[in-house]
Amino acid sequence: MDTKLCLITQRSARDPKCKFDALLHHVCNERSLAECFHSLDGRKAVGVDGIRKEDYAKNLEGNLQMLANRIKSMSYRPQPVREKLIPKEGKPGATRPLGIGCLEDKIVQKGFAQVLEAIYEPLFLDCSYGFRPGRNCHDAVKKLHHTLYSQPISTVVDIDIKAYFNTIDHKWLMQMLELKISDRKFLRYIGRMLKAGVLREGEFHITDEGTPQGSLVSPVLSNIYLHYVLDLWFEHELKKHCIGRAWLFRYADDAIACFECEEDAQKYAETLPGRMAKFGLEVSAEKSAMVHFCKNSTKDRNGTFNFLGFTFYLGMSRSNRRIPKVRTNRKKFKVKLRRVKEWMQQVKTGRRIGWIWDTFRAKIRGHIQYFGVSFNTKNVERFLYEATRIVFKWLNRRSQRKSYTWDGFSKFQKQFPLPKVCVVHKLF
Repeated sequence: MDTKLCLITQRSARDPKCKFDALLHHVCNERSLAECFHSLDGRKAVGVDGIRKEDYAKNLEGNLQMLANRIKSMSYRPQPVREKLIPKEGKPGATRPLGIGCLEDKIVQKGFAQVLEAIYEPLFLDCSYGFRPGRNCHDAVKKLHHTLYSQPISTVVDIDIKAYFNTIDHKWLMQMLELKISDRKFLRYIGRMLKAGVLREGEFHITDEGTPQGSLVSPVLSNIYLHYVLDLWFEHELKKHCIGRAWLFRYADDAIACFECEEDAQKYAETLPGRMAKFGLEVSAEKSAMVHFCKNSTKDRNGTFNFLGFTFYLGMSRSNRRIPKVRTNRKKFKVKLRRVKEWMQQVKTGRRIGWIWDTFRAKIRGHIQYFGVSFNTKNVERFLYEATRIVFKWLNRRSQRKSYTWDGFSKFQKQFPLPKVCVVHKLF
């Protein structure tokens, strides 16, 4: 399977205008389906059919053979996804829908996602970082910081798309796919996945737009959509009419545009809503902003902007120069502390202190792994201090008798220390 996908990738890179007319056989064979099955996480929640990975594995060969035959004969139909509402970070009471698919649907989605990724990965622009192999959040943050540091940028535009994954237009998406794919059966199955529907509170709802968050094929489809709607338009259309230089950085639907001239930034901010509306998307005026961000400005009117959990701002270097720096976003900081509090309220009773402390150390290790970037060590240290005080407070509420004094807790920390704060990701 890997060799076949590599050949697709090589052909797509060699001839960007080529169209692929025979793709379904890469998915509907038992070997590729078996590889997709084994790559799935068996601990995930089950879909509407209630089948778990271990149950499906009892007759794996027979099940995969039947599935492959159904795909070949076009009799396979994806089942509705089970919708689960999960809390939004930083918005108490607000939720976002998560689609939980059936196991067989996940197997097929994985196969389709691999084929689509093989076709489009060579075509995606360097400005795109989300859901791509070999790229992650810190790559985007590092590249954005390097551009702000080395280029004469005056203005930054942060655009937010309202409910992006839920508002992708199916007709436009299929037309975009047809530019590269002429295999009608392959496209029909993608259409079926998009139209599979949602089981919401026991009732079936038809999905006329959007891709279900949680689907294995949604990330690559969402990237393809914004590749045509935003990336190519910015690179080949908008830049032609700019007075100065311009740069775009996009992680999924989170996009930051940097401009050398403020007039270009204003033009971008004015024309983008119309461009998005043409493809069924809406720009959120409340969450979008145009920020003055000039290192050499004599006027102290520079602002800040947020990207992937970090706040970018202009600070002073050791040589007394203005340079771009990053820190943990304040909203994210509060959300993470609230999560520690909620977790401690759940586990303060019925769990051993040793288990609680080991789990807390793992959470701290994960926080350092993500937020441990250049310029941000003080914020990470502050998070550790505040989070540790929360744990101390709730450990003493396990019973009417206090478990620890602060001196005793400090001795416990020395014996079982927390991970040390360090710069995991250097921006220079």
